[in-house]
Amino acid sequence: MAAVEDEVNELLDEDYDEKDEEEEEAAEDAPAEEKDAAQKEEGHTPTGDEDLEAMKASLQGMEEEEAKLREMQAEVEKEMGGKAKGAAESSGPKEEVDTRSVYVGNVDYAVTPEQLQSHFASCGTVNRVTILTDRFNNPKGFAYVEFLEPDAVQHAVLLNESELNGRKLKVSPKRTNLPGMKAGRGRGRGRGRGGACTSRGPSSTR
Repeated sequence: MAAVEDEVNELLDEDYDEKDEEEEEAAEDAPAEEKDAAQKEEGHTPTGDEDLEAMKASLQGMEEEEAKLREMQAEVEKEMGGKAKGAAESSGPKEEVDTRSVYVGNVDYAVTPEQLQSHFASCGTVNRVTILTDRFNNPKGFAYVEFLEPDAVQHAVLLNESELNGRKLKVSPKRTNLPGMKAGRGRGRGRGRGGACTSRGPSSTR
């Protein structure tokens, strides 16, 4: 009788062990089965080839966007270059412009381009007045006055030592800075640092 009970207990233990193993396997397979079921419900199961195609499409989109940005940048640079060229053509060659311009030193920092334009109006038709400034937009104390007539420069030079805002101006013909040559009067002019406060004419004639 005892032997029969032992056999029954062993059979029960084996059944329990098999059930435990099946439950563990089912628990491990459940996440994968749920994921597959969700993908089947969406009607699409991704594959390695599809992932590769998706990456290629994304890369192609980025390349197309980069190409568009390059085209836009090229258009902007072309437009800016055209404007600079137009400005240079309207003012004439630099050497020719310099023959119609004077250098004005010892300019009071509070003087405006309009004041300088009025001061030199009796010499000829003032085309442009440029007061040089530093990178903080503060006046450097000198300026350039450009006339429409070359002979106006001779009359402007006669205003050397004339007073404006209580300071005696230093007036001389503007020098053309040639490539490779060291600039003369007015150290630092034309170096590109800072900027300029400009007023364009014409104002009045002699």
